[in-house]
Parts: sequence; structure tokens; C-alpha cells
Amino acid sequence: MVNYIWVAMMVIGFIVAMFNGTMDKVNEAVFKGAEEAVTISFAMISILVFWLGLMKIAEKGGLLVVLANLFRPIVKRIFPDVPPEHPALGYILSNMVANLFGLGNAATPMGIKAMEQLKKLNGDKNEASRSMITLLAINTSSITLIPTTIIAIRMKFGSESPTDIVGPTLIATAFSTVGALLIDRFFYYRSKKRRE
Repeated sequence: MVNYIWVAMMVIGFIVAMFNGTMDKVNEAVFKGAEEAVTISFAMISILVFWLGLMKIAEKGGLLVVLANLFRPIVKRIFPDVPPEHPALGYILSNMVANLFGLGNAATPMGIKAMEQLKKLNGDKNEASRSMITLLAINTSSITLIPTTIIAIRMKFGSESPTDIVGPTLIATAFSTVGALLIDRFFYYRSKKRRE
């Protein structure tokens, strides 16, 4: 559905540009946007490679295991339907730790694996379980200590202090995560009441 919306927006944009006589500006914007996208991508690759390398070192050094064990009691309370030794819990913890370090690209495969395991736990039903919805809410709002992507973009565009965003990001993502969990619980208990 989203693809149809994007195609419709592009077609409408081109039609309006043709009737307004601004097709040259559309062409200029398309090529300038493509050039900026490639430039930003290359700038971000170096930052992401650096942080992914640090993440790998942290993983080999046992830091991720320590963080996962630290968060395990919290995650058990957030996901009460998931058995303590189920593989889904490990993937959820890995996903949360990767998001904590702002490694969205590294967190995505773990999130997908966690969803697959949660679906198996849900009896392979096509309907999302409570835990699947909670994971989606947490993954979308996740607390971030080091927003590597934003730092990379700020460095690319010549920010004098690209890491100034760390504090505000931590505060904003903490509030968004708490908000997401509260909304998730509110709708869960409301639907539970309706069923009773």
C-alpha cells in the first residue's frame, strides 16, 4: 500500500510540474537529491563501520552479555508471556542493546529473528501476540545512548560538535520508550477487559 502512495505522489508531482512549467526544477531536485544521498551514504558508512566494529569488540569482550544479563530482569517483566530460556528473549535483548548504541541497522536482523521466535511461540498464528506488539512498540521508540546515524549526518554537514545530540537524544528516547510502554499496556488491559 505504501508503494502505491509513493508512486501516486511522484506521478502527481510530475504532472503538476509539467502543467506549471517547472520540470527543469524537478529534474534539478532529483539529481541533487541523488547526489546528496550517495554522499551521505558514504559519510555514514565510515561511522557505522566504526560503531559496528566497536559493537563486535564489545560482543567478543563479553560486554553485550553483561548488558543482556543486566536488562534480563527488566525484559522478563516487559515480556511476561515469553518463557525465561526461550530464544526469543535472547534476540529481544540483542535487539535492545543494539538499539541502545544507535545501531538500527545491526538491530534490525535481531528484531526480525525475535519476531520469528515470538510467532512460533504464538503457534504460528497470523494475529500478533501481546509480546509481538510490545516488541514493535519498544523497537520503534527504543532508548538510544549513542545516535550514530545522526552523528554521522551532523559530521557530514560540518557540525562543530556533532555529539551534542547525545544528551537530548537520550532524554527524548527515554520518554518515547516509557510512552510506548504505557500506551501498549493501556491498550492491552483495555482489550483484556473487553474480552472479559
